[in-house]
Amino acid sequence: MFGAVPTLGADFRADRMRSGRHGRALRVGLISGLVPLSLALVQCGKAPDPAALAANSQANVQVVAKTNSQTSRVASGDTFEDRFPAPQFEERFPSASESFLQRQMSDFSPKRAVQQQPREQSPYKVASLEPQVPYKRPGREDLTTLVSMKSSAFPYFGNNPASDAPFLNISKGDRRGHRSYSGRVYWQDETYSDSRVLVHVPEHFDVRKPGVIVVFFHGNGATLERDVRDRQLVPKQITDSGANAVLLAPQMAVDAADSSAGKFWQPGGFKRFMAESADHLARLTGDPNSARAFANMPIVIVGYSGGFLPTAWSLEVGGISDRVRGVVLLDAVYGEMDKFASWIESHRSGFFVSSYTRYTARRDRELMSMLRQKGISVAEDMDGPLQPGSVVFVETGEGITHRDYVSRAWTRDPLKDVLVKMSATPSLALTRVAATNPSVSSR
Repeated sequence: MFGAVPTLGADFRADRMRSGRHGRALRVGLISGLVPLSLALVQCGKAPDPAALAANSQANVQVVAKTNSQTSRVASGDTFEDRFPAPQFEERFPSASESFLQRQMSDFSPKRAVQQQPREQSPYKVASLEPQVPYKRPGREDLTTLVSMKSSAFPYFGNNPASDAPFLNISKGDRRGHRSYSGRVYWQDETYSDSRVLVHVPEHFDVRKPGVIVVFFHGNGATLERDVRDRQLVPKQITDSGANAVLLAPQMAVDAADSSAGKFWQPGGFKRFMAESADHLARLTGDPNSARAFANMPIVIVGYSGGFLPTAWSLEVGGISDRVRGVVLLDAVYGEMDKFASWIESHRSGFFVSSYTRYTARRDRELMSMLRQKGISVAEDMDGPLQPGSVVFVETGEGITHRDYVSRAWTRDPLKDVLVKMSATPSLALTRVAATNPSVSSR
């Protein structure tokens, strides 16, 4: 008993010492934490009002009693739901009186400058000496290019319909060739392998307006670049006419005295050529959707010299003679009169023009006689307008050479003159969209 009392006192003293040490440690820790906070508050300025903090804390949450002993906690204006309310159905979807802005795929496609006519835009301010400068959209230039087409005249490995024999009737080793009517041999790899077509689209051409496709069959001894484009200036005549017209000129026998028609001999050959051309024209003009317009556009066929043969066969077996609105022969009636007479008789809504020199005068007069016997009226000058059903034969006098006939026949630039006259007749459905200088006539 007596030994236990000192032990209890010692334990009591030990507890007091531990409690004292613990209290001192607690005070030291509080001081260590409060001193930096005090310094921060001193640096920032006056501390927040404790009363304001308490008011904000009290206003944070209310408890509202509900029926069936259920309660829910409702924020007084500072909860997440109040700050970011969930969207309602009517906010996501329009009502019956509203609608979304509807857009088509075309709204997102680039706009074509080709189909837009240049317009005067409202002036805008620029940093220059002149405060107002009118903006002008740069015009599109004429497009003249060569395009390879599978349906063009050559290469051709079929038969010659005149003899029903293979067109390539000569061979020498691995080379194959064709012996022409003159007896000369032309080799396939040199003369009958060029599938290119000269395509010309004038700057002013507008596919949205009534237009025409001019198909030009060049004569013997010609190339597209040297003769059709640069010497005969066929693309320039198309542009200068101001007519809403484009040009297709397939390469026939390359620089050879040969009038072979190649694929245009075949039934439907001309139709396939025009169908493929529509896709190329649409791509070249920058509007793939215009292929349908080109595929239905009227056609004028122009045959010069040896070009009479592909012209005649295109009318006879080409498959789309109803689309041909006119035929122009430039010193080119060397044969096939029955095919020309047949087309004229069965297509009275189109026009036919044949201009000739003394070299083809006999055959032109023979064709005139055939038509008159069928009761078809024939005119012998180009002074009047071209009308649906017009049949015109024009003889040109001395001094007009066969070589220069595409650029000078009854007048300078005869193709231009035909298109101008055609554009002046609304019933021929061709728009003239550009002003040109008056042509200079010569007989």
